Amino acid sequence: MLRRVWQHFAEAGPLIGRDWPIIYRWSDDERVAHLEALGVRAYPALAYAHRPAMAADLNDWTLDFAARTPACVPTATFFPESGVVEYVAAALDRGARLFKVHLQVGGYDPNDPLLEPVWGLLAEAGVPIVVHAGSGPVANGYTGPEPFGAVLARHPGLVAVIAHLGAPEYEDFLDLAARYPNTRLDTTMTFTGFLESRRPFPVERLGMLRDLGLAGKVLLGTDFPNLPYPYGHQLDALARLDLGEDWLRAICWHNGASLLGIPEPDAP
Repeated sequence: MLRRVWQHFAEAGPLIGRDWPIIYRWSDDERVAHLEALGVRAYPALAYAHRPAMAADLNDWTLDFAARTPACVPTATFFPESGVVEYVAAALDRGARLFKVHLQVGGYDPNDPLLEPVWGLLAEAGVPIVVHAGSGPVANGYTGPEPFGAVLARHPGLVAVIAHLGAPEYEDFLDLAARYPNTRLDTTMTFTGFLESRRPFPVERLGMLRDLGLAGKVLLGTDFPNLPYPYGHQLDALARLDLGEDWLRAICWHNGASLLGIPEPDAP
């Protein structure tokens, strides 16, 4: 499946809409070794289902991968389908500490009645979920702030992390993060040349981004390994914002570690 995903990126497929040359088309072992060499202490292996009858199998893979990869956070996904509550509960029982869904690629409504008990289950468990809810790179009828905003209105305690700062609807998703106590944002691809060339972040909202980050509500995301630029470019892009060392440390370590219960490293 990963080879098919890479092929879709290479062909600038309809869900991508632009050239996207992935530079980390390596084996799992090579990618894990690269993250270790970069000093990345913890990371999730995020997968998401884009059609029925695949989420449970993806969960088997991601949870097994985490079990044999010490730095990997156990993750899972789901799709609006029969049996979704059961396999989400099973993933939680197996130790899933983070979920991922992709409304843009999956093309489904987060308000589907099949998902209502899942949102409630995750909210009750306090387990975070990364949600690609923004309309980038190609919008569909279920992206943008309104569909997932309706989920948050019904489940305000849901621990949600909006991917890509909600690009391109940055302002609306920043407002959602400010409104709901457990809603956060991740920085995936934001401020890099790749994304800024098409969907620049509104400079008038940088102050709000700084405040939310210092409040624990913005955390690092990268999309590694499916990147068209070196991993470090994301970090350089965040540093260039010049929002302060405390903000940068919060984004790159403290906020994510706190969210996922990862202990602080021992002092040298």
